[in-house]
Amino acid sequence: MSQYVPDTNPPVEIERTEDLAYYFESGCKPKENWRIGTEHEKPVVRRADGHAAPFSGPAGIEALLRRLAERYEWEPLEEEGRVVALLRDGASVTLEPGGQLELSGRAFTSVHETAAEMRRHIAEVRAVTEELELACLGLGMQPISRLGEIEWVPKKRYRIMAPYMARVGTLGHRMMKQTATVQVNLDYASEADAVKKMRVGMGIAPLLQAMFANSPISDADLNGFLTFRGHVWSDTDPDRTGLLKFVFDSADLFAHYVEYALDVPMYLIIRGGDWIEMTAYTFRRFMQEGHRGAHATLADWNLHLTTLFPEVRLKGYIELRSCDSQEPEMALALPALAKGIFYDDDALGAAWDLVKGWSWEDRLMLQRDVPKGAFAVRVARMPLSELARELVRIAEYGLNRARVLDEAGRDESVYLERLADGVRKGRCPADVVRAKWTGEWNRDARALVEGTMYRD
Repeated sequence: MSQYVPDTNPPVEIERTEDLAYYFESGCKPKENWRIGTEHEKPVVRRADGHAAPFSGPAGIEALLRRLAERYEWEPLEEEGRVVALLRDGASVTLEPGGQLELSGRAFTSVHETAAEMRRHIAEVRAVTEELELACLGLGMQPISRLGEIEWVPKKRYRIMAPYMARVGTLGHRMMKQTATVQVNLDYASEADAVKKMRVGMGIAPLLQAMFANSPISDADLNGFLTFRGHVWSDTDPDRTGLLKFVFDSADLFAHYVEYALDVPMYLIIRGGDWIEMTAYTFRRFMQEGHRGAHATLADWNLHLTTLFPEVRLKGYIELRSCDSQEPEMALALPALAKGIFYDDDALGAAWDLVKGWSWEDRLMLQRDVPKGAFAVRVARMPLSELARELVRIAEYGLNRARVLDEAGRDESVYLERLADGVRKGRCPADVVRAKWTGEWNRDARALVEGTMYRD
């Protein structure tokens, strides 16, 4: 969830529903200006026992942020006197509600640049976490601590979201405090291009879930899922999660997304530094009625769009949101896979050919079954493992054609090698973690930490 940064521009009141699509239209960019943005979250734990690091205290998450700011020229952001985020050179380090540490990286033209940024981030975080006897884990789920043992990050937004989540689903607090993801942000040239990319993103969402499944352990033991994070989203908030059927049915993407977003309940608005709960209002109602003298502005709309959590989200760019967090090498596989597929027209068409024949019922079945079955799930009599292998080949083709080389003369497909090896074997990261947990780690939390922690 994005860190709120105050909008210093004069407020622009919304006069017509049609004005809301302008946000999406203004995101259109010519191909030469396309970039790849990567965001990755990490559970932060005590190295000794794998329990979630507290936010407060001399060896907590706030102390981690303060040391990063002091040592590496990050600008700290505070809420009510507590450091909750860092900014530097167009990137940010933010916190999820349970203290999961997120790097929202700069938007780059190549995955090589993303890799360099990630290496620098990991080196900085490793230096500080070692001093605090903490560790960042390459997992999609906090593995040991139960919900009640995890301290809430003291952000105003979370104080509004938490009680609302408890009313609309059974797993919302797990989503907020325990899960971690890696996601990719993509540009589009036009509404027609955005339609293609949204359809492919929604279409391949179950494949991405299976390929990057990495959350088989929670509450200190196996949870029966390969991506428990994926399952958690199934009962978090039905109004703002899952697949969007209109993406597959209509070419009028911007107008349909506006209509969808207008009818999703709001979380909040911000006026004069005050955070005002708005969960009784949809954005449509807020536009029509206002609230205690406040009228809907474009800043309110932009904030509202960040509170929608479908598998693929549209803002001024497209976000792929289906993947568990990973160890660094596998985390880089996602932007590489996305660039190879979405930034080459032939590859984008080939990816759509893989999934366009599925019915809506097929897509819902996959959303339900993939969290437990991953590659073993079949659709139209074909195992997902076979489709995943073809998707990786399509991405390799796109990256080979782009031919963006690093200093060693390698193109960006180098970041797909580990993913391709796992897909070829029909094994997702969770298969490996699960086997080690019951095998060489002997269900020991410290061994789990040592086996999955971020390393330089």
